[in-house]
Amino acid sequence: MDDNVLEKSGLDKNVPIPLYFQLKELILREIKNGVYEVGNTIPTELELSEHFEISRTTVRQAITELVQDGWLYRVKSKGTFVARPKINQSFVQAIGSFNEQMIQAGRTPSTEVLKFEVVDATEEIAEALQLSLGDKAIYIYRRRFADGIPIVIVRTYLSYEKCKFILDHDLENESLYSVLSRSNQTNVHKIKRQIEALIPNKEDIQYLDLTQKHAIQQFKSVGYNVFDEPIEYSTARYRGDQNTFEVTITAG
Repeated sequence: MDDNVLEKSGLDKNVPIPLYFQLKELILREIKNGVYEVGNTIPTELELSEHFEISRTTVRQAITELVQDGWLYRVKSKGTFVARPKINQSFVQAIGSFNEQMIQAGRTPSTEVLKFEVVDATEEIAEALQLSLGDKAIYIYRRRFADGIPIVIVRTYLSYEKCKFILDHDLENESLYSVLSRSNQTNVHKIKRQIEALIPNKEDIQYLDLTQKHAIQQFKSVGYNVFDEPIEYSTARYRGDQNTFEVTITAG
């Protein structure tokens, strides 16, 4: 095993803390301290087993949990690598643009607009935006990236009558919320969200570079203006291996 801090550290077999958990915390500490950087390999199961004189089953349990937690990822026949930390998404409890969230997380945001057109409102869209069936709506389908990695695909519907000025804007280089905020009638003042964990579909796999083993976290959102009128209806599908979501609850 390479000369690193793990060699100078040990596991305490005389305490009631499981050895796999001690090893997991030890590796995690080294990752957080920068000993193992993003993209680096960590020692093999055999190396860790021999170094700490513990079973490979114990080592495998520690590594598996770090993979499940998003700190490591495995590449067949190549080894186990340090993953890029998940993006802590705080938008669940606050209104903010995707770009703002990524910049706050120290990541570089970018957007690909897959569709941007006027459509007839279906029953679902009409109900969400308080339109009549068949009324015109603006449909925006975007794939959004952090440091070039696709992390979410978003389908957004807007009332055509209230938001038709959006059609004159470049939403690959402009923030939708920023453009909407130019008028009290369209500025998103309040959002209601529903969260659901789903198995990825074909589009998720295609656009988010996923396999069926990954989870999708879906957010359905309705944004309201200051007059409590629905302005935006969106379905965002986030890849679970790249995002974590934070909610703060205070006692009433």
